[in-house]
Order: sequence, then structure tokens, then C-alpha cells
Amino acid sequence: MGEVNFVQAEDARLETTRARFSNVLRRHGALTERLSRDSDKMVFERLQREFEAARASQTQEIWLDGEQWNDGLLATVRERVHMEAERKASQLSGDTTALPAFPHEKITYRVGNKTICCLEGARIGIQYETSFAGEPCDLYHCVLESKSFLEKMTLLEHTVPFFLPIREAENDFLSSNAMKFIDHVGDLLQAFVDRREQVRLIKELYGNQVGELYNSLPYHMVEFVLDDFDCKVTLSLKYADLLSIVPTEVSVLAWPMHQSKKSISAVTTNRKENEVIGGQPIPTRLSYAEDALRTMSLPEAYAEIVLNLPQILKEIYTPQ
Repeated sequence: MGEVNFVQAEDARLETTRARFSNVLRRHGALTERLSRDSDKMVFERLQREFEAARASQTQEIWLDGEQWNDGLLATVRERVHMEAERKASQLSGDTTALPAFPHEKITYRVGNKTICCLEGARIGIQYETSFAGEPCDLYHCVLESKSFLEKMTLLEHTVPFFLPIREAENDFLSSNAMKFIDHVGDLLQAFVDRREQVRLIKELYGNQVGELYNSLPYHMVEFVLDDFDCKVTLSLKYADLLSIVPTEVSVLAWPMHQSKKSISAVTTNRKENEVIGGQPIPTRLSYAEDALRTMSLPEAYAEIVLNLPQILKEIYTPQ
């Protein structure tokens, strides 16, 4: 009886600690979002107006396939923003003889989920359209400044979430390969939205079954709990690569719960399947669940896991 009370007390302390930690993480996430929301919203709205104005004044929209989107096309875009800047400067000075001799065209380029256009002041704008399951999601923006062909382009401003490594991407790619930078940022954003929407979908579909769900801001770490029978199942997912939409590290553990003498008796009777250390049964890895999470999207894997979970737990914890 004393061993049962001890185990129950330990479980209660662990639950209390986990609940407090989860609450701290939720408060931290909410505070971070609140601190950045207003300023980010203002930048987004201003840039969105600029992009809409550029699209409204365009004389032509060109759709590009993969091969047409290359360094040569980006050089053409840079040339156009410099010519537009020259034209504006000539108009302001009143020197019409200094106007460059080229047709005044405003062209918007579309490639994949990106819209590329010329903005005022020798700036190149990229608008990223993200999606999930074929449905449109968020819009994001990057504005690159191109002062001259002799200088590298710089990232002037953006609406990419602060927790995605856009400045690292700028340092790694923009000075040497601006096209690679533009594509990399688009891949980062789409992968982030995909991971986020997968988590949102399981909360929407299975919210009554999912408990203690925690995720990092980029959704590259996700943990949640399933309670079933006399077991608690914990699922931990890590995405080592922020471009990934399938976890690279997965852990799914079934923890025996000691809520009654019956559950203690059932677990300790089945010692062959579950070793007991100091009166505390160790968890059992659910390899079938880990395999599902590595090969399917999170909602699909979740459905597969729950479908087979009752039978798997019965085989593990039913006394022989």
C-alpha cells in the first residue's frame, strides 16, 4: 500500500510540474506575439498597399516556369527598377531631356508562389503566397534594395516571422546568389505554414483527445499527450531542418498510470513486458506510431495511431 501511495504522489508531482511548465511556455508565446503584433501588422499593411498599387499599375504580368526563373531574369528586374528610379528623378528635376529612352513598362513576374515586382525607390518586392491542402493561407513580403549593379542587394524590410532565420539566409545567399535567397525564403515560409496548419488541424479535428499540446514558435518542436485506458501516450516531434514538413526525430511512449490498485496490479503482473525500476514501471515505445509520424502528415499519422492504439495497449498491458 505504501508503494502505491508513493507512486501516486510522484505522478501527482510530475503532473503539477508539467502543467506549470506548459503554462509558462504558453504565457511566453502569448507575450512574444503581443509585443510584435502591432508593429508587424503596420509593416504588413503598408507593404500590402504598395504591392497592390504596383499590381494595379502594371502594364503586363508574365508567368514564368522553372527554367525561365534564373539569374538573367533577376538582372532584368534590377535593370528595370534602376531605370524607373532614373525616370522618377528626371521628372522631379524637370529635365525631360534626361529621361531614358525606353518604353515605360511596369511588369510583374509570377513564378510558383512568388510575385516579383518593381517598387518605388530602386526596390524589388517579392510577395509570397502560402497554402495548405490546396487552400490559400498567409501572405508574406520581402523588399530588396538595389542601389547599383556594383553593389550587392540588401534586405530592406520584410514581414517574415521573426523566429524564422531570414537574416541568416541573407548572410548566406543574398550577396552571392539573390535568386537562391528568394527561393529559400519562400521554402522556409511554406514549410512553416505547413507544420503550423498540420498542428491546427489535429487540434480542430481531435481536440477532445489531445491534451497538453506544446509547440515552439516555428513549429519545429511539437509535443502532445493522449490519454487512453490506464496509459498516457506522449508524442514528441522534432524537425531538425526548418524546411521539413515531416519530423526528423520522433518519440512515442506509453506510460502506465497508477490511478487504482487494479492498474498497479495489472502492470506489475506483466513484468516480462514492462520492467519495473524502484516500483515505477518504465514507458514502452510505440514503434508503429513513430513509423507513421515519420512517413505521413501529422493528421494522417494521428488517425493511423489512434486506430491501432487500443489493440496495441491491450497487447502490452494485459496480464499473460
